[in-house]
Parts: sequence; C-alpha cells; structure tokens
Amino acid sequence: MGHWAHDSIFYHIYPLGLFGAPLKNDFCSPPSPRLEQLYGWLEHLQNLGVNALYLGPLFESSAHGYDTADYYRVDRRLGDNEMLSHLSSVLHQKDVRLILDGVFHHVGRDFWAFRDVLERREQSPYCNWFHGLDFHEHSPYNDPFAYEGWNGHYSLVKLHLRNPSVKDHLFRAVDMWLREFNIDGLRLDAADCIDIAFLKELAAFCKSRRPDFWLMGEVIHGDYRRWANAETLDSVTNYECYKSLYSSHVDKNYFEIAYALNRQFAESGLYRTLPLYAFADNHDVDRVASTLKNPAHLYPLYSLLFTMPGVPSIYYGSEWGVEGKRRGGDDHALRPRLDLFDVSHSSPHRDLSGVISRLARIRRQSEALRCGNYRQLLVNHEQFAFARQTREECVIVAVNASDKPVPMELALPVTGGSRLIDLLNAGDSFSVCGGKTHIDVVNPYWSRIMIAK
Repeated sequence: MGHWAHDSIFYHIYPLGLFGAPLKNDFCSPPSPRLEQLYGWLEHLQNLGVNALYLGPLFESSAHGYDTADYYRVDRRLGDNEMLSHLSSVLHQKDVRLILDGVFHHVGRDFWAFRDVLERREQSPYCNWFHGLDFHEHSPYNDPFAYEGWNGHYSLVKLHLRNPSVKDHLFRAVDMWLREFNIDGLRLDAADCIDIAFLKELAAFCKSRRPDFWLMGEVIHGDYRRWANAETLDSVTNYECYKSLYSSHVDKNYFEIAYALNRQFAESGLYRTLPLYAFADNHDVDRVASTLKNPAHLYPLYSLLFTMPGVPSIYYGSEWGVEGKRRGGDDHALRPRLDLFDVSHSSPHRDLSGVISRLARIRRQSEALRCGNYRQLLVNHEQFAFARQTREECVIVAVNASDKPVPMELALPVTGGSRLIDLLNAGDSFSVCGGKTHIDVVNPYWSRIMIAK
C-alpha cells in the first residue's frame, strides 16, 4: 500500500491573502477570526475533488508569514490556536488532510529571541541562535551588530539550525502542531537552503510520532533525490515540470514537457519512485493564466497536470483562471483576497473549475494515473500522448494544444484489450488492432483520457 500522498489532490491557500489580513501585524490587536472564512470554501474544495489542504504560513509573523515571530501561536490576523484546532477537526471529518508551512530556515526581526539580542546585545543567551552575528559591524537596519539574512533580505534572519537549542525549540513546535492541530504533514520553506542533517533529524522526529507524516520541501534547482529519499523528505516541488508546463504552451513546443517527463519518470527516469509535488502556479510565481499567451491553453495544461506522474496541486483561484503577476518584487497580486461567490460567478474562465473537477475524479478512480509507470507515445509541437500503466490498468492520454482538431495514430503498450474508452469525453471509444489505435479527432485545446478495456 502506497503513501496517502499518491492518492491526494492538493489545494494550496495563502491565508493572509485570501482572507484579506492586514499587511502588517501590530502585535497588540485581539485575534481576528479570518481563518473561519475557510469553512465557506469547504464545499467547493470537496466538489473539486480535493482531499489535502496545504495552508501557507499561519503562525505569528511580522508581515507576509515567512517572517515568523512565534512558532507556537497562530497569527492574530487570522485567529488563534483554538480556531485552527477546530478547523483541523472539521477538515478531518470531511476526509481532508491538513498540511502547514514549516518555515525553519529563517525568522523575522520580531522573533522573540532576536528581539532579546536587539535588547541585550552580547549579553543575550540567544546570540548563537543566528548566523553571522558580528558585534563589530552594523546591519542595514543600523542595528549595533551584523547578521546573515536570507538571500539578501535582512527582514529574514537566518537561524543556526545546528544549534541544539534552536532544534529543540523548532521540534517542540512541530510536536505541538501534531498534538493540537493534528496536522498530516509540512511543506518546508526554502528546503534547498536548509542543512541536510537538519532535514534528516526533522524527518526522523516526525516519523517517530506519525509514520505516515508527509514532508515536502520547496526545492527550486538541483537533483531532487538529494532531498527526497528514504532518510530525508517524502517529496519536493517539481519546478522543472512547472516551467515546462507553461512554456510548452507559450512556445508551442510540447517537446519541452515531453523531455522533462522522460528525464524524470520514463523507464530509466531519475524520479520514477518519487511522488513529486506538481503545480501550475503558487504564491511565489506569476499565475499561470497570466503566463499563458492563449487562455484556451489552460485546459490542455490542467489535463497534463492531472495525468502526469506526481501529486497535483491547485493554487487557490487558479481553478477559475484568476490572473496575477509580480510587479517590481511585490507579490501581493499573486496572493489576492477572493470572494468565493464573486470569483466563481464572474471569472471569464468559470467553467475551468468544472473541468478540473472532472479531471480530479478521473484521477481518483484510476490507479494508473495515481501511481502507474510513464511511457511517451507521441510528441509534436502541439500534440502529445503518453501512457500511464500498472499491471492491472493502462490509461492513454492525448493532448492537443492547437486551434484545429487533429487525428492521432498511436502504438499502444498493451497487447490485450480491444477498445479505448474515453473517460473525459463520455460516449467516445476507439478500437485497438494489433496494438495500434486510430483516434479520429482530438478537439482543439482539449484532451482525451482513455482506458484500455
């Protein structure tokens, strides 16, 4: 029996944005119950076929959530610990797993231990909690000491993760999240910047408390096996295929996504056994509807996302083609406040949500799509076909990104069976003869998902 992540469809929410929280935390207001707005979204998530919810940063922070001030307290702009505990209980009653952000590489300047260093300077017992502390220099904030920020951002103070006291503080926080919020996993922010030894210790700690606990790391570049393996993380973000998904459509070049999928998942692929986290967009990148030149390409793109190997994830609002682009380093357009009724009724792509729901249902009902092998069958500039196969099931996916209907001739990796039954286009089927099939038409900007019978 495989890990539950193989059978999951994720929905990713950035709560501070979706629920319209103030951009800055005043650290004195009473908790605001914004998190409770999520209850109004649960029916929509279930209609989409979602069974795992990834909530972006939830704990007390200065501004955007990734500048943590307190790992043990829900951000007052969203609610309090009791609200999160109740939400988790309701989610689990609906068979939806809960995954939170684990931001362990850095903290914000309002983090309590860093505030102690600001106040007590060399006398603070927390000086060795942070990287690069130097009392002979000044920081860009004119502090009486210098320190190492993340990627040049001095609002984010790099933690010293080899310090036993730091590890103890963070692991006790995770233990509390497990006990109080019954979380099923963590998405680890900036995992590719975190010391591998820390990730291994974190994994051992989490698995000792819950063997099926899921750890997924944010990794941009590199060999994903360095982070995702039996000793470290269960999965990482598949940024290679994220890029290939949109640029294959923008450039009319399905050879790019075909190359990436072969490299990763074909018979000799690097990541055949890894359930990589597959996504079309997230809180850090431009919305896919803003990246594509032709919005009609949203349909073949999501067909690929839900049928290629990996664990598919939908970023809130993108199921309606919500747009958003980063402007001058400002991410707010990527993380908007949305009203469920308004966006579901006024989006120019409001039918996309229904298509994604159908794709999710097909995936849930197909073992081959969830965990089968991958084999390329055909690739052209705007047409692409592949097979997903287990010993019991073979599914053929054919995608057409052009503005014209096209036929396809496919050689199939199965000898038995006499027909292909289209699961996406009800009533359509195609005969199989001598291990080959002729598909008379794949409609423009559309796909066929066919099971061999």
